[in-house]
Order: sequence, then structure tokens, then C-alpha cells
Amino acid sequence: MEGKGIRGKTVFTAALFVASVFILGLKLLNPTPIQIVIEGQSTSITQLPGFFTFEDVVIIVIASIILGVSGTYLLFFESVEKPAAELILEERVKRWKEIAKTLKEDEQKIYQAVIEAGGVIEQSELPEKTGISKAGVSRTLDLLESKGLVERKRRGMRNVVLLK
Repeated sequence: MEGKGIRGKTVFTAALFVASVFILGLKLLNPTPIQIVIEGQSTSITQLPGFFTFEDVVIIVIASIILGVSGTYLLFFESVEKPAAELILEERVKRWKEIAKTLKEDEQKIYQAVIEAGGVIEQSELPEKTGISKAGVSRTLDLLESKGLVERKRRGMRNVVLLK
């Protein structure tokens, strides 16, 4: 859920950035023409295209501030976002911990040991980490495999236990 909040902030900030660039460009390239009316023998209207009205200046200043703040946020603060692999691993660990709560005591010990090992552990390490005999570990892994929670893969002469 945390990732969605960060993504929403980034999209909003990027939209502000683009909008302020557009408004700033529009105002700088097309200032509001100032009209001067000189009355005398004949009436004439003169436009001064290179000058900005007070309203234009306020809009340019506000757009510049928004541009600076949003650009700084996008440049510096979003670069600390976690890589996708880390976010996926965190989600899996949360799910694994929820599953662990529903298991029996020995199943819970073994499942927790595999979680603490990052989701991958050699079967031969489990008896010393959990205090369960080799035969007990093997039986419990059979149960966990039948429930679809773990998978054993053969690696040479050893088995590696993987969480699903």
C-alpha cells in the first residue's frame, strides 16, 4: 500500500511540474499586450508587446516557485524509492508471516526459519535452527509441500527449501 501513496505523490508532482512549465512558457512567450490610448486630435491605440502586466508577473513568479519545488522533489526525493525487487520481497514476507500464524507448532518453526533465511534455506540447516529432528523436519516439509507453501529442490546431494 505504501508504494501506491508514493506513486500518487510522484504523479501529482509531475503534473504540477508539467503544468507550471506550460504556464511559464505561455506567459513568457506571449505577454499580455499593454494598450496606451493617446487622445488628442485623433485617437490611436498603441500596443507595447515586450512589457508584462502585474498579473503576468504574479503568474510567472507562482509558476516559477511551483516549477522549482516540484522539480526538486522529483529530482532528489523520488530517487530514494525502493527498487521493485525489494518491494516484492517485502510483500512476500508479509504474506508469509500471515500464513505462518495459521500453521501448527512444528510447521510454524520450520516456516519461520525459512522466512528468516530470506525464503531459501538448505534442508540440512533446519534441524539445528529449529530444534526438530531430521526425520521431523522431513515429515513437516512433506506437510508444508502438500499445502503448497514450500518447495524442495535437489541441489547435488542436498535439498534446498524454497517458500512459494
